[in-house]
Amino acid sequence: MKTSIAQVVFMILFCVLPQVAMAQRDMPQSYPVAASEKLVNGIANAVTGVIELPKTVILTSRRDGAAYGLTIGLVTGIMHMVGRTVFGALDAVTFFIPTQPTVRPPYIWQDFDKETTYG
Repeated sequence: MKTSIAQVVFMILFCVLPQVAMAQRDMPQSYPVAASEKLVNGIANAVTGVIELPKTVILTSRRDGAAYGLTIGLVTGIMHMVGRTVFGALDAVTFFIPTQPTVRPPYIWQDFDKETTYG
């Protein structure tokens, strides 16, 4: 089961990412490209939401000190972790209605030194 899920995710990424790269050239996106981009974004955010916890602790510690980062940063990281995971799952479920990503930055590995925002 684990292998088949990984294979499906790999095939989705393999089929969609070239289209996403082409779509970013100031061309209006077609419906299939926009919908598949939202699906990939949602799956990626649902899976990588856990990384928000250490990311937020690190960013808060750098900005406000280690003690603040390990307390308030931890709580904020848990909230961002839940937020990115839930919004990712919602984006994956509603991929057939292509909209802009709710979570900014759209993927956790983009602008890793920037705190996550929503909206």
